[in-house]
Amino acid sequence: MFNIILFGPPGSGKGTQSEKLIAKYQLKHLSTGDLLRSEIAAKTVLGIEAKTIMDKGHLVPDEVVVGMIRSALENNPTAKGFLFDGFPRTEAQSVALDNLLKEKNSEINIVLALDVDEEELVERLLNRGLTSGRSDDTNEEVIRARIAEYHKKTSVVADHYKKFNKVVNVKGQGTVEEIFIALSFEIDKRLP
Repeated sequence: MFNIILFGPPGSGKGTQSEKLIAKYQLKHLSTGDLLRSEIAAKTVLGIEAKTIMDKGHLVPDEVVVGMIRSALENNPTAKGFLFDGFPRTEAQSVALDNLLKEKNSEINIVLALDVDEEELVERLLNRGLTSGRSDDTNEEVIRARIAEYHKKTSVVADHYKKFNKVVNVKGQGTVEEIFIALSFEIDKRLP
């Protein structure tokens, strides 16, 4: 199993690149937001627990999220690997994910971090805001706050995986194809 964490601030092109990587490497996309919605819709034990917590306005605890990821791994035994999106977000989640993958005789193989300078991100998001209908993409102050929050939160996850020499920064500026080629190059170097 080949497992990737894809990082990038809002507007870095994560969604676009995720789709391309999933198609090329036949990976299973694991988005914690999608997993939560799916478990809630299926009314699983974890889904009911998550909904109860969310309905009270609380964040779903790590154990519940890790439980959902465990289910996703177990429900996809023939997967060639997984692309983790939106998880882990803390060092504790990183350690929990590492432990879970170790149980499955697997690991995170690479953490790809898309680097895009802030002015480019702001411009991309403001442009996206013209057509996306997302109100958080129309206000420059909100956009800059989201970018700052991203850097504050994800730096601890990057620091965790840097200890294992797994973090690769990839220039997230250029054409979609140029960025995809750069990401693929880094993955190909590490494929068994």
